[in-house]
Amino acid sequence: MIQWQLLPFAQLSNTQLYQLLKLRVDVFVVEQNCPYPELDGHDTKLGVYHLLGYQGEELVACSRLLPAGTTYPHASIGRVATLASARGNGLGHQLLNQALQCCDKLWPNTIIDIGAQQHLEAFYQHHGFRTVSDMYLEDGIPHIDMRKGD
Repeated sequence: MIQWQLLPFAQLSNTQLYQLLKLRVDVFVVEQNCPYPELDGHDTKLGVYHLLGYQGEELVACSRLLPAGTTYPHASIGRVATLASARGNGLGHQLLNQALQCCDKLWPNTIIDIGAQQHLEAFYQHHGFRTVSDMYLEDGIPHIDMRKGD
């Protein structure tokens, strides 16, 4: 059973911050062979929350929830990541469902924008997102913008 925590940056413990950054670097830099900076300056902004999913003491899932106007005109979900060894049992779907529920509590009835890796388009469509842009490259990886709620 995954235990979820939703915290702004200032409330992350040193251990939580280390686990969060390690998971994101493992997924977005190492696994995807993407030698671009993972730290983009948005983690610490006012109104940004970090969703952490723990199985026991191990961080197995995370995402970042950003208020409208931070990276998109609407609220957004980003840095959606799961631990490689924990995949294959629907953890990604659990994580996104939890992120959507948290967004609804933080910003009721809001539109949510995401910049999705193009190969995950069907995954996000399954959760009610629709594609709203052509493909573009971000850090050398094909992406599309998607939206839910309008």
